[in-house]
Amino acid sequence: MTAAEKAKELVQKYLDIKAIKLSDYSVIYLPTAKECAIIAAEEVMEYSVLHGFVGLSEYYAEVIEEIKNL
Repeated sequence: MTAAEKAKELVQKYLDIKAIKLSDYSVIYLPTAKECAIIAAEEVMEYSVLHGFVGLSEYYAEVIEEIKNL
């Protein structure tokens, strides 16, 4: 899976979350989904750096950049 495909997949997962219904207008918008996806990708990247998975950390650095460009 390319970094761009992974970025889209992560953001879409957050967009698909059913928000707690406070009103009929309660939804998760793209900026919030992107922020959540970046946080998740940063966590994976940090874990991979700590455990010596250099290729994985580089991949997730690319994913983060792709998320920012969505």
